[in-house]
Amino acid sequence: MLMHQGIGLDRFNDLPRSRAVHALFECCCCLPWSARIADGRAYASHSELLAFADSELHALPESEIAQALQGHPRVGARAGSLASFREQCSVWVEDVAVMSTLDQASAAYEARFGFRYVWCSDGRNGRALLADLTARMTNTLDTERHVRTTELARITCTRLDRMLGPEGGFPTY
Repeated sequence: MLMHQGIGLDRFNDLPRSRAVHALFECCCCLPWSARIADGRAYASHSELLAFADSELHALPESEIAQALQGHPRVGARAGSLASFREQCSVWVEDVAVMSTLDQASAAYEARFGFRYVWCSDGRNGRALLADLTARMTNTLDTERHVRTTELARITCTRLDRMLGPEGGFPTY
């Protein structure tokens, strides 16, 4: 859950640097990335901020990607994952065995590639997640690094959209 939601671009641009870094860190758990995006202010539009954030995320070295991935628990590995997954997906996972299968597949992915699996669900269900994870296991390491970073960027963009809210932000009450 983000603390900074619907703050609008103008308010984001006006935040003190430390608060802007904090708001961005909620979107992507990488402090150097958050600082670079905060230092790029003032942005003229949502799309300018999103494009710069995406570009900077794709340019991150592996050490900073690893930092960002720490904000994403391994699929099926945390307590309450089943309940959390049910809330996030459009189709309920009916069985704990599905989460166990996802946990095993995610662990195998991590063992193969050396980093955590991330996936922007966009409301897709557990079967789609498992199919994606299985398909990605056939990728080369370089291909998977690109796919992983693209998925991380999609998740980050979704969080940035939520942080900003509609153009102009919500009214202050």
